[in-house]
Amino acid sequence: MFSRRTDWKLTPNRFTQAQQEAHGREVLDLTLSNPTRAGFDYDQQAILRAFSNPAALDYDPQPKGLPIARQAVAEYYRHRGKVNPESLVLTTSTSEGYSFVFRLLCNPEDEVLVPKPSYPLFEFLADLQDVKLVPYPLLYDHGCQIDLATLEKAVTPRTRAVVLVHPNNPTGSYVTKDERAALNRICREHNLAIIVDEVFLDYAQDGRLPASFASNAEVLTFTLSGISKISALPQLKLAWIAASGPADQLQLALSRLEIIADTFLSLNAPVQLAASTLIDQRHSLQPQLLDRVRANLAELDRQLAQQKACQRLAVEGGWYAILRVPVTQSDEDLAIEILRKASVLVHPGHFYDFPRDGYLVLSLITPLSQFQEGIDRLLRLLAV
Repeated sequence: MFSRRTDWKLTPNRFTQAQQEAHGREVLDLTLSNPTRAGFDYDQQAILRAFSNPAALDYDPQPKGLPIARQAVAEYYRHRGKVNPESLVLTTSTSEGYSFVFRLLCNPEDEVLVPKPSYPLFEFLADLQDVKLVPYPLLYDHGCQIDLATLEKAVTPRTRAVVLVHPNNPTGSYVTKDERAALNRICREHNLAIIVDEVFLDYAQDGRLPASFASNAEVLTFTLSGISKISALPQLKLAWIAASGPADQLQLALSRLEIIADTFLSLNAPVQLAASTLIDQRHSLQPQLLDRVRANLAELDRQLAQQKACQRLAVEGGWYAILRVPVTQSDEDLAIEILRKASVLVHPGHFYDFPRDGYLVLSLITPLSQFQEGIDRLLRLLAV
């Protein structure tokens, strides 16, 4: 009765079962990814007032999104290079953006190159679009770098695109200028598109303004982002695809994307009319998030300096830290032990496709007092 693409293993894994067993017990959550439940100060009046626009009562179906909303998104990129509002397609989420772009570029069983380690959602998105994912490695040496030689060797006649996560989730590594030039060359020579996930772009540890791919003109490029991370408003469902590249390819891509978007018309009018206000919330929320991330990272480093068993990997941006731990068991077994014995929730590295055991992934937006206590319990357990 059901399609093969949804033939997932639906029974809970051992880690999920351990979380269910811990229900009702006080657990320090070091996996927190929902900013609306992390104690940040939102401008409630401004956000709610933005949804009182009478124009929301009018139905104006615009496949790429209302012009006023696309202009607000273009304004967000103003300090990173010009983005034409006509090259933007609004979506309800970056996941929907991936779906649109995969449908645009790929026939069933075509291939897309994706970084490893990286975000676990890719597998489900690819399954639903009948796309085959082919991993390329990120190599760690005082920070993560793309293994460009292996990436290029992975290209086959069925490869359609290369996915970049800029900065990567969870490694926090940005694509460098040299890597960008090499990727443009590889994709130009093999006639591939670039798909770039930039949801964490603004969260650089050093406060710099990293370059965006949204105006990359070298090859056909689709840059995905949205207010889920930019403005810490995941519940309001506003994201976008910024298309760029050689003029002839770009126009064909936008014409086809417009038809795909017109088929669904998924984004609602109230959110589009509020887009400028919602995107502007980043000015008050990003400093709060960065302060939290930096404070937790400093606390992590302080506690790590008092022991020798564990280290953290270098991180440039994003909301996560990676802890390298002694390999005495699988990461999943270790995460379960930490949950059961220390009442601390962390993610095992294999959730993000780390190639070997010995890694735990920690959220850096957990409230500082909880993070401090959670790290203390975790390191005490690992020292035993």
